[in-house]
Amino acid sequence: MFSGIVKGVGRILEQEDRGGDRRWVVALGDASVGPLAIGGSIAVSGVCLTVTETRQDRIAVDLSTETLDVTTFGKLAVGSRVNLEAPLKVGDPLDGHLVTGHVDGVGEVVELAPAARSTTVRIRLPEALSRYVAQKGSVAVDGVSLTVNAVRDRMFEVNVIPHTQAVTVIGEYRRGVAVNIEVDIIARYLERLGRSENHSGKAAGVGMELLHRHGYARKD
Repeated sequence: MFSGIVKGVGRILEQEDRGGDRRWVVALGDASVGPLAIGGSIAVSGVCLTVTETRQDRIAVDLSTETLDVTTFGKLAVGSRVNLEAPLKVGDPLDGHLVTGHVDGVGEVVELAPAARSTTVRIRLPEALSRYVAQKGSVAVDGVSLTVNAVRDRMFEVNVIPHTQAVTVIGEYRRGVAVNIEVDIIARYLERLGRSENHSGKAAGVGMELLHRHGYARKD
């Protein structure tokens, strides 16, 4: 489990295809993610991967065909920069929101506009994900926890402050860039509850009665 507070940017040093899968060697740079153990987890641009080798300044990870198919990783190459975050430990502050590292799909940056010292980034979602993104809710973009400022159809907007631009790959975004998207896990569970209550396989909608019954809301 992660919080979406990226700890630095790494760089792909080596890439090797192995029978349909892929192996990366990633330089950690100055990212504060150590110490990492073989068999442990790390979030790479929002994707939870297992560390298979580790040295002082780099790690190796394996990418399955599923990971290559549902994330941006099939398009990345040696030299590409990636966000890095170590998993949460018990007692760590949850400064962003709960991020699993299980990417839901790939979005596209369609517009960037200055907003005082920050930048407003507009992203187009896959149609199947648009219902999970809500104004003032949370979303992980390339592993970065961001607050949704506005939603319209398949588009949503986030405001990225200068610090976040400086310490993540978001500062390198341009129109047309593909980004990993993970929606808020609570939205997923609420949809599942709605389907279970309906017994028809179709979401019946979530009301206060259902939220009270399952402990998501408190009766005053």
